[in-house]
Amino acid sequence: MDHSELIRAMKDRRSDALPRFQTAFAPLVKYIVAPILPDGRDREECLSDVFLRAWESIGEYDPEKGTVTAWLGTIARNTALNRQRANERRREDGPPDETPPAPGDGPEEAALRAEAVRALWRAVDRLDRRERDLFLRKYYYYQPTAQIAAELGLSLRAVEGKLYRVRKRLQDELGGVHRG
Repeated sequence: MDHSELIRAMKDRRSDALPRFQTAFAPLVKYIVAPILPDGRDREECLSDVFLRAWESIGEYDPEKGTVTAWLGTIARNTALNRQRANERRREDGPPDETPPAPGDGPEEAALRAEAVRALWRAVDRLDRRERDLFLRKYYYYQPTAQIAAELGLSLRAVEGKLYRVRKRLQDELGGVHRG
């Protein structure tokens, strides 16, 4: 079935749509979630959460803004990162942090951070397709360098070198701004 027909079936809430959607996109979601969540049980629960979120928010999907795989990939990545953060919070043994927030945590700083993120994404959009793919694999989808190398048929050293050059190019373009 064509993706547009599948999306239409999801939006129409047809009973057979979600299982077909899961079958069509499970490999993509597993591919995105696996590097973020090493535990198999977490991955399976995350997979279920991703498809539930997709079902609940399918009305928000707009093909004019991007492909269904990009939309679902973002849902998968964010869901996996949220689960990872929740797992980390549960593992912390100490009492809750009672330190007051740093003075730099106000609305002005949040606006500056948001603008820096927008500038980064504009710079990433200006990379050529191969550089952008490499950057996204490593820093957006959190894929291990060895996995990237294997899938692209490159040596580990070649991938590390290309990533270094991409980071350097972005850093130069953004004026040498460093992460805080």
